[in-house]
Formats: sequence, C-alpha cells, structure tokens
Amino acid sequence: MWWWLTALSGSITPLFLVLSPILSYGDQAHSMHKAKSSAGFSLDIPLIMLVASLLRIFYYPGAKYDTALLIQSLVMVGVQVVLLKIALDHRPAPSSRGGDAAVPFTKAQDEEYQRPYNFWQWKSPKPYWQFVLYLFAGLVVCQILFSPFESLYMSYSSLIGYIGLSIEATLPIPQILINHKSRSCKGFRLSVLAMWLAGDAMKMFWFFTSSSEIPWSFKSCGIFQACCDSYLGVQYLMYGSGEGVSSAIKDHPLHDYPVSGSHSVVTSREGAAARRTSNADKRIS
Repeated sequence: MWWWLTALSGSITPLFLVLSPILSYGDQAHSMHKAKSSAGFSLDIPLIMLVASLLRIFYYPGAKYDTALLIQSLVMVGVQVVLLKIALDHRPAPSSRGGDAAVPFTKAQDEEYQRPYNFWQWKSPKPYWQFVLYLFAGLVVCQILFSPFESLYMSYSSLIGYIGLSIEATLPIPQILINHKSRSCKGFRLSVLAMWLAGDAMKMFWFFTSSSEIPWSFKSCGIFQACCDSYLGVQYLMYGSGEGVSSAIKDHPLHDYPVSGSHSVVTSREGAAARRTSNADKRIS
C-alpha cells in the first residue's frame, strides 16, 4: 500500500534536499538585500550551518552516507557564505546611534549576551571570514593526518559527524531565543520557516523508509531539529511578524506609558509651581 509513497519519496526527497538550501535561504537573502537591513535575522544561523555543513562534508569519507546529503552540504556552504556576506553588509547600526540593535549583529546591551572574546559578535567582517577559513584548513589538516590510520580515522570521522549533526540540530534555537526576547518574529521570513517544516517532514519519512545508507546520527538529530522547527511555528502563530515589545517602546514616548508613582511626581511638581506663583502674587499685591 505504501510502496508507491516510498518510491515517490525516494525520488523527490533527494532532489528537494539538494535544492533546499537555495529554496530555504534564497528568499531570506533577497529580503535582507532589498531592505538593506538584516535586523531580526540571527547571524548565528550562518555560523551553525557553515560549521555543521563543513563537518558533514568531512564526515562523508568515513560514513559513506547517501550522496544527496553530501551534495546538500556542499550547496549549503555556498548559500551560507552568500547569506553571511549580505547579513554583514547590512547589519543594523548600534542602538546608541539610533538604529535597531539586534543580537548578535552588534554588541549586546545585556551582559547575559556577552560571549568570550565577543565570538561571532565582532564589529569588523574580517574575523568572521577568518574563522570560517581556519575551520576549513583545520579539517583538511586533520583529514590528512588521520586518514592513514584506519581505526583512528573511523573514530575521528564518527566524532565530527555527530558534532556536525548535533550543531545543525540546534539551528532554530538562536532564532527561538530572539523571537522570545522581542515577542515578535519580525525579520524572520515565513518562507524560511515553511521550507524548514516541509523539509523536516520529507526528511523524517525518507530517513526511515529509504533503502540507502542513512546513519542513526542523521535520524536522531533530525528528530530534535524537527521539534525545534515546530516550536518556531508555534512562535509565529503566537507573535506574528509585528513590531514586538522593543519597537513598541521605541515608537511611543515614555509619557504614553505611565508607571507607578510618575503621576504623583508630576502632580507634586505642578502643585509646587502653583504655590510659588500664588506667593509671588500675594507679595505683589
């Protein structure tokens, strides 16, 4: 009964996986380039996907997983490099200059967002590219050093594979945190979320029905990521793409939001001014 669905999934899903980086992030890149702003988009997304994809590429010689997943990783690296370039070129200005500061593009105002050595929160674009280059060079060196020793290499390959897939599984978390903090999904494209959810559904079905080699590391990390993507969908339903808390406060003067005690202070000042005026009138008379 399900044989035709399995066969269809086996034909369509690999093609979808190969094209998914372009389908998922093409609209996001175009939107940021058109708006000349990357506010609301988490810069951690390119970081996570670049690290995860590079580790997956170097995981392939030891695992020999399905070729479609390897091609997807290669395409993903290219797409994320372009996305990172656009996001860095259109970073919002720091809030001290009146711009829309968005963690992690600019240095966070809250101490809880400070990272050691300001990792991936640098002001200059150069350190971002240096990190990616050093990571790639380090993986090449490790590949050359460990490949002659089969038992050691297989352990190393499995290690970087699980690390890469675990990192990829955390992809939605930075965006979830930003949405929760701002109470808004503004800046995060609905098209990206839709592609993530569609990709999760197709991957889950293909992972567990495919006759090709799909390691359990892909399956377990895919399940976790699907759960996180689903929660992102819940956030989109809860918050929508409105302005959020921070924008509401910025767009309205403080006196529109009276706080406890503020009215009494104003009243007392007005009363004091009135008394001074009355006393002055009595002295004149």
